[in-house]
Amino acid sequence: LGALHLKDEKTKPDANGAVVKADDNVEKTEDEEKEDRAAQSLLNKLIRSNLVDTTNQVEVLQRDPTSPLYSVKSFEELRLKPQLLQGVYAMGFNRPSKIQENALPMMLAEPPQNLIAQSQSGTGKTAAFVLAMLSRVEPGNKYPQCLCLSPTYELALQTGKVIEQMGNFYPELKLAYAVRGNKLERGQKISEQIVIGTPGTVLDWCSKLKFIDPKKIKVFVLDEADVMIATQGHQDQSIRIQRMLPRDCQMLLFSATFEDSVWKFAQKVVPDPNIIKLKREEETLDTIKQYYVLCNNRDEKFRALCNIYGAITIAQAMIFCHTRKTAGWLAAELSREGHQVALLSGEMMVEQRAAVIERFREGKEKVLVTTNVCARGIDVEQVSVVINFDLPVDKDGNPDNETYLHRIGRTGRFGKRGLAINMVDSKHSMNILNRIQEHFNKKINKLDTDDLDEIEKINN
Repeated sequence: LGALHLKDEKTKPDANGAVVKADDNVEKTEDEEKEDRAAQSLLNKLIRSNLVDTTNQVEVLQRDPTSPLYSVKSFEELRLKPQLLQGVYAMGFNRPSKIQENALPMMLAEPPQNLIAQSQSGTGKTAAFVLAMLSRVEPGNKYPQCLCLSPTYELALQTGKVIEQMGNFYPELKLAYAVRGNKLERGQKISEQIVIGTPGTVLDWCSKLKFIDPKKIKVFVLDEADVMIATQGHQDQSIRIQRMLPRDCQMLLFSATFEDSVWKFAQKVVPDPNIIKLKREEETLDTIKQYYVLCNNRDEKFRALCNIYGAITIAQAMIFCHTRKTAGWLAAELSREGHQVALLSGEMMVEQRAAVIERFREGKEKVLVTTNVCARGIDVEQVSVVINFDLPVDKDGNPDNETYLHRIGRTGRFGKRGLAINMVDSKHSMNILNRIQEHFNKKINKLDTDDLDEIEKINN
């Protein structure tokens, strides 16, 4: 798997003339933002060995509200070709996930229907659209019939793996990768029935090089639309590809988030769609006890951290820092104190991050020190404590409430009680904490010795 490198850190002088890393200023260029999102998405794919059982309710908006809404509880009900059903079971899917229950009957309906669906990593959406593509292919026709766009080479490879696994018992089906570096002779026509690739190369193959006849495409999948539109060029290229396709081509678009920019894009690319949305999960902090600790500087924060750690028996803890530099420093200091520490930060390649998370999951390290790369989507059941060594702020220095929720949401999962401790080291960070309390309408108490005894009870 080609490794996804994140951008080198750039240095620039701050207001006092001192050189700081761009990461310390947390302002990101559009490319870095996109790479972050793409890396996060790839990381989630690499560390998910099974489907996530989401508690989110699925909301279905049908193109034709009068037609009955079908959902399935088993793959047999979908009347798949036997070799595809075999492929589904071989992949370890026993019954459809929540998103698959509603999406698959729509995707496989006759005549084909268009779909815009919101789904997080790990909800089984890749398997769902792969199943739709494989079901529509005529294996006897040796030309591209299904086209899938992914934002990066690595994400295209991940989807390709799912196609290969699911099509394992369907040897006549072939797959081609339209990615940079895959050079074909001019004038050559492609005989593979499914093409997966990145927008720029796919556009070249359809228009300039004419390897693909877009008029013969039956299914067009646009995956990870939110990551896609973080790159300006990709958005335009995707729209140009879509315009070459026949009117009756089935259009399927997936995105983990649905902010306005994603919606506008989705509506340009998918005419007359059915829509599946996840209702926003209630922001639940009820199972998480939150505290703060007052300190004067970074060293005091470190000493307070060691005291807390000494006073309570912790299964596993995640500690969040604002910058890579702080995370590196803290991990080194904790190791010196004899703690088993894992460090996770943005300059690591995605495969390295996945390996670190795996070790932490297996309990080889008890403490994971990380920056925001880890705040989303990583469920480790044994995490009992989340510590915000630095409070989360956005690039303007305002409280980042969403990140706070994601960070402390790493604990208190799976119905367990959790604990979040916030380190406050200035009037400014106290002000940030107060604004976070107001936002969630939840009081965060100062941590004292009695609380530690209480916490010890909860933990045991």
